Amino acid sequence: MLDLKFVRENPEIVKDNMRKKFQDGKLPLVDEVIKLDEENRSAKQEADNLRAERNKLSKQIGALMGQGKKEEAEEMKKKVTDTSDHLAALEEKERDLEERIKKIMMTIPNIIDPSVPVGKDDSENVEVQRYGEPVVPDFEIPYHTDIMESFDGIDLDSARKVAGNGFYYLMGDIARLHSSVLSYARDFMIDRGFTYCIPPFMIRSEVVTGVMSFAEMEAMMYKIEGEDLYLIGTSEHSMIGKFIDTILPESALPKTLTSYSPCFRKEKGAHGLEERGVYRIHQFEKQEMVVVCKPEESMDWYEKLWQNTVDLFCSLDIPVRTLECCSGDLADLKVKSVDVEAWSPRQKKYFEVGSCSNLGDAQARRLKIRVNGEDGKKYFAHTLNNTVAAPPRMLIAFLENNLQADGTVKIPEALQPYMGGKKALIPTK
Repeated sequence: MLDLKFVRENPEIVKDNMRKKFQDGKLPLVDEVIKLDEENRSAKQEADNLRAERNKLSKQIGALMGQGKKEEAEEMKKKVTDTSDHLAALEEKERDLEERIKKIMMTIPNIIDPSVPVGKDDSENVEVQRYGEPVVPDFEIPYHTDIMESFDGIDLDSARKVAGNGFYYLMGDIARLHSSVLSYARDFMIDRGFTYCIPPFMIRSEVVTGVMSFAEMEAMMYKIEGEDLYLIGTSEHSMIGKFIDTILPESALPKTLTSYSPCFRKEKGAHGLEERGVYRIHQFEKQEMVVVCKPEESMDWYEKLWQNTVDLFCSLDIPVRTLECCSGDLADLKVKSVDVEAWSPRQKKYFEVGSCSNLGDAQARRLKIRVNGEDGKKYFAHTLNNTVAAPPRMLIAFLENNLQADGTVKIPEALQPYMGGKKALIPTK
């Protein structure tokens, strides 16, 4: 969420940013919120004047009563009553205006970084760099669920009976591989100085609206019926929420956290052939990284965060590339974002396995996460998040890139301690 003063003083910058994000339909909101703000400030000024007038009259009543002038005091009391009634109406008007202003401000997108390429949607994202050598083997790579089934490692039919489409049972070595990847990702980030955390898996609505836009919330979140609780779509939600309404000493920054959680997402809409199986599902697990820092350090942390993911994938012999998200592909709160995509030798192309985002002070402003500077002045922190690893989607990349011609799956050296020393998975079928 932008600073209202910034919008008031820089309407054309805000509108130009909307055009870059291809959100021309929101352009009238800028003038509307400026007008509402003007009304609100006028109402506040009038209310302040009335309060001053009421206080003045109240003192006069006391003086008149002390002088025995009861009739004049009674007349003065009527004026106080009229003033109080007018003040109450103004305060109600203020509340209404502030609610309308907040609603609009929550839909105005954050100002994107000047380096973000302008484009309408994810088809216009820009490749930045490739890491590792993408290989297409001289044998056929089966679909990922077929690979899993060769190890008796997945049961989708039973999951449909129990929970419906978009759920799964992982079994045996595949289930162990899933857990091992998460454990490895956890230790990978701890070794890089991040503090490990397991957060709440449900959050209140004030946290939901603090960490994402309304459109994202409707598309992603599951609401708990009868409760002010939502299942998290990623641990970033509750991790950023951890700092709601706090004032952090500048000396305590940055906060660098890596968190594990299950994730729950609606994933509405029809999906193509490549998104069946366990690619796009309603429940998965993820290791995340979150940073709360000073504004001048956020871009440096942004570069470090996505590099962590690249390094982790490369350590597991999975080629990846980074893809700069264009303006039209950025969610409203994001300043800059890069996707990490893994190589699929079966599809002969890359697919998304993680995303790194710098949100500037948007989440901090919504959640009131402030920093007490060394000079005593308070300011909003910057927040960032990035996927470390999110199986089972990551398992698709892992299995395809480590599959051997005889059907075995090679276990990279870094992961072997987490797999009980196994160097390969042997198919049962």
